[in-house]
Amino acid sequence: MSTGTAPEVLTAPGTALVPVCRLADLQPERGVAALVAGRQVALFRTVDDRVHVVQQRDPYSGANVMSRGLVGTRGERLTLAGPMYKQVFDLGTGECLDAQGAEPRHLRTWPVEVRDGVVLVGLDPRP
Repeated sequence: MSTGTAPEVLTAPGTALVPVCRLADLQPERGVAALVAGRQVALFRTVDDRVHVVQQRDPYSGANVMSRGLVGTRGERLTLAGPMYKQVFDLGTGECLDAQGAEPRHLRTWPVEVRDGVVLVGLDPRP
């Protein structure tokens, strides 16, 4: 959605949001990388048209590849498997579910909304 000008910043209660793309631009269960406020993020649309945003940087390898991860489930949890070492993360919270004996490293997540078919992402990650 680049227009060559600075994106309009919209506000939700306690959150500044910027338009990133149209929901129709995201294929279900496929990741897309984007730059939001100078940070690389990965966006994932689920089959029920919800959108989740996590950091693009794999916390285990350091590579910016999370948008290439695999969306799945573990029990009732929607998950993302990292493409490098296959750690599994909760897609909604970023919690690492597979630390495999190591200190778990979680993904940061961003607030996201879909309004009138446009995906809006928070300027700052969730605390």
